[in-house]
Amino acid sequence: MGNMGGRPCGYATRNFGSGFLFGLGLIAFLDEMVFHQLLAWHHFYDKSTSAVGLFSDGLFHAFSWFATVASLFLLADLRRRDSFWMKRWVSGLLIGVGFFQLYDGIIHHKLLRIHQIRYGVEILPYDLIWNVTALFILIGGVLLFIHTQRQKKLVSEGG
Repeated sequence: MGNMGGRPCGYATRNFGSGFLFGLGLIAFLDEMVFHQLLAWHHFYDKSTSAVGLFSDGLFHAFSWFATVASLFLLADLRRRDSFWMKRWVSGLLIGVGFFQLYDGIIHHKLLRIHQIRYGVEILPYDLIWNVTALFILIGGVLLFIHTQRQKKLVSEGG
């Protein structure tokens, strides 16, 4: 498995969970900063007034920080236990980023239609780039997760 100080990591699920939460928080923060604030392309909820949109952005921002802080508490605990497993953590991070972005692109943008990536333009290229990027990140995370599962199995079998 992963090593910290030469010892095998016994907290695979916690490593993954911390990375997953960090990935969710990171991509939500970046989405909110870039698309909601800097580019001002949309709000989290665009089906009401601008004030409601800004309020929804605030709630979204609070969620991103809650996920990030929770992940860092888990990470600190893993470090304290000398059980941090970088590959497993990064697999969680990538899966968290990819999951969030794909969920946002499919559920928020297309099914619920609470907002689009951008308004006043041909949306298809934006949707394709958004969702294909999410899919590649998600696949990368899943492949890394599978690799860590194999490492875990080898260590548990004594190989």
